[in-house]
Amino acid sequence: MSSVLRAEREKSLRRRYGSRTAQRPVHGHGPGPGGPRGGGNARGGGQPREMKAVLKRLMAYLEQDRLKMGLAFFCVLISTVTSLAGAYMLRPIINQFIAPADGSAGSVSGLAGGLAVMAAVYMASVAASYLQSRIMLDVAQDALLRIRGDLFSRMQRLPVRFYDTSSSGDLMSRFTNDVDTIGNMLSSTLVQLFSGALSIVGTLGLMLYTNVYLTVITLVLIPLMLKAGGAVASRSQKYFNAQQSALGALNGYIEETISGQKAVKVFCHEDVAEEEFEILNSDLKDKQIRAQFLGGMMGPVMNNLSQINYVLTACVGGLLCVIKNFDVGGLTVFLNFSRQFSRPVNEISMQVSNVFSALAGAERVFAVMDEEPEPEDDPDAVSMEGMKGHVSLEHVYFGYDPGKLILKDISLYARPGQKIAFVGSTGAGKTTITNLLNRFYDIQSGSITIDGVDVRHIKREELRRNIAVVLQDTHLFTGTVMENIRYGRLDASDEEVIQAAKTASAHSFIMRLPKGYDTVLESDGANLSQGQRQLLNIARAAVSRAPILILDEATSSVDTRTEKHIERGMDRLMADRTTFVIAHRLSTVRNANAIMVLENGEIIERGDHDDLLAQKGRYYSLYTGRAELE
Repeated sequence: MSSVLRAEREKSLRRRYGSRTAQRPVHGHGPGPGGPRGGGNARGGGQPREMKAVLKRLMAYLEQDRLKMGLAFFCVLISTVTSLAGAYMLRPIINQFIAPADGSAGSVSGLAGGLAVMAAVYMASVAASYLQSRIMLDVAQDALLRIRGDLFSRMQRLPVRFYDTSSSGDLMSRFTNDVDTIGNMLSSTLVQLFSGALSIVGTLGLMLYTNVYLTVITLVLIPLMLKAGGAVASRSQKYFNAQQSALGALNGYIEETISGQKAVKVFCHEDVAEEEFEILNSDLKDKQIRAQFLGGMMGPVMNNLSQINYVLTACVGGLLCVIKNFDVGGLTVFLNFSRQFSRPVNEISMQVSNVFSALAGAERVFAVMDEEPEPEDDPDAVSMEGMKGHVSLEHVYFGYDPGKLILKDISLYARPGQKIAFVGSTGAGKTTITNLLNRFYDIQSGSITIDGVDVRHIKREELRRNIAVVLQDTHLFTGTVMENIRYGRLDASDEEVIQAAKTASAHSFIMRLPKGYDTVLESDGANLSQGQRQLLNIARAAVSRAPILILDEATSSVDTRTEKHIERGMDRLMADRTTFVIAHRLSTVRNANAIMVLENGEIIERGDHDDLLAQKGRYYSLYTGRAELE
């Protein structure tokens, strides 16, 4: 790739994924003109939360396991105290049984006894350490269980606008990578920080008890070590934020490319996809190098400083043994403590990278949790049991961006048994009308009523339960054919599911499957044809018993023969239902009771097929091929 072309490609990727690689909360701005997928960023503006606020919120997920955490930290205390006690036991063992101060011979039996006691103390430390690790693993997993549950629960309550403007790959990254980094911190980092702090305090106390002069020398380099660690930590936080965001952007690109692999191959886009992936992959690599380098600098810096400290302490300690009669056992123990004192400092410094990575992940997870869910139903909202399906739109105005209207003064009426068709150019507002019927979005002005009740005063769950939708893009879940059809109404009996399949003209091909209705579908029904998948979607709509039916270009992606087969199922499905049809193939709406021709968000013609042909307007031009649905 030439440098000029690469620069242009990078500019394009920044435009497409820039909002994903910036560390900002997720705030949907709404689709652009022409429909819910017309544009918008996955996230809006906003400064990153303060680290303390994110940490405090994260710790709230541990509240329910306070007793377990108390026991775990008590085990850490026991482990630390016994470890320090075992280390200090070297002093009396050396002074009494190896090199007695009075010059007498050592005692093998005494040495064996002392070592046995020392081993028992260390075994207690190991047991306590194992117990705290096991407890903290349970605590961390319980916290992750609640975090994932809250995140998934919030996502079920977010409006369609959020999903229309967010990358599914980036959302998956928050569910997996970001949550995993949080788990790593909760299960190990917190305990190591606490253990390190206890070790520092305990070791310092024993060092002072052993020799004050050597302790002063050891502490001289501590401010330098802390200053160096603080400088590295303050710089590394922003790079860990950037790393997590870049990882989300890369995952989003991978998800989009894999799900659109057929389009990639059809348009011979493989090389371009590899080049774009390489750009995002390199961006992630660069950010990871910066983050990991700064995080990894902690260990070497601290180790080098601790080595200098160790050598200096050994030299001065040797002089004290010669000049001040400092005991050899005390020097041995102090040198051990000197190295041990640096170890928790090093560990705490090295854990900083895990903390920042986890907090960056937590910030991204909490950004989704903080998204505004769909507004609560009005206090006077009704359930509308026994809905008939009388639908009325009166002077409806709507825009995904309030400043730019998509629908302008839309008025229509449909009663049960009628088939209302919408035709017009792409972006004219056809799908937008059906989105408003489901209250995926609320109108700016006008009214939409069903059976005389404004949809804003109907409980959302009840409203959507009474509206069945068959989309152009089918979606089947992993499970049996029976379970996929029953998704339309979970309490439907097997007999009702089979009857719905017969209504949709799907029963015959289902019975030819290896296990009939018990055949397991995977990968969105990849083992079925497009027409068969669509028939299952129609059966799903049929089993719902919804009085209102929306067919959004349900046959546009199948061949003519399959289309006629599907239409027979839809004709039976539409009987006695209020049906709204969006179609590019005008031949499919010839039998509609009313056809609405939309252009630039306005109904410019309305009437049945014969009336519109007689007018010789826009519909006539479209039907006779003198104009195109652009």
